[in-house]
Amino acid sequence: MKTLKELTDAKIESGRQANPKFMSGVDDIIKKAKAFEQGKDAIKVGQKSPSFNLPNAEGKSISLDALLEQGPVVVTFYRGSWCPYCNLQLRALQAKLDEIHALGATLVAISPQVPDGSLSKDEISNMDFTVLSDQDAKVAQQYGVAWEVPEFLAEHMRVDRKLDLEKINNGNGNILPIPATFIIGKEGVVTWSYVNVDYRTRSEPDEIIEALKSLS
Repeated sequence: MKTLKELTDAKIESGRQANPKFMSGVDDIIKKAKAFEQGKDAIKVGQKSPSFNLPNAEGKSISLDALLEQGPVVVTFYRGSWCPYCNLQLRALQAKLDEIHALGATLVAISPQVPDGSLSKDEISNMDFTVLSDQDAKVAQQYGVAWEVPEFLAEHMRVDRKLDLEKINNGNGNILPIPATFIIGKEGVVTWSYVNVDYRTRSEPDEIIEALKSLS
């Protein structure tokens, strides 16, 4: 079975072959974002995690505090079901979900996508973990992972991919989360994190599992 990095690297290479000019532009944007240390304000290991109440695909409010009563919570921020790298990541997490649950943890995936009828039919929301909607990216901002999308990427999504982010995210068309994952212990403290402004790279599910093992 391929690692998530192998899958995302293959996706990146496919993108370079199909649209080298665009991928070169993405490289430049990510380089600048890293130079400005975007993501540096993300909450750190040892810090108290911000609590949240967010709607799931059916519109039911889910709170972090309630989830923590059951055990550790793995919180992963993703851009939306339209993002191929997000789909690769969440499929990989789905494949490891039994191991995550066996360690007493709950997996929660958060994006700005609006919880409506279309969301309940997409691939991600049919997976066996909790999917929550942070439409105005306020929770992403509290976790320090909200990112104003550069116009180069916004134009690509709008023109090349025909994505209406304002509609998808119920009015929020320019703020997306930096893909990031946090493990939050039962006491509400962050015990492990992965934050990378390069949306093409993600944490390996096996790294998350090893971090959960260290809690137990």
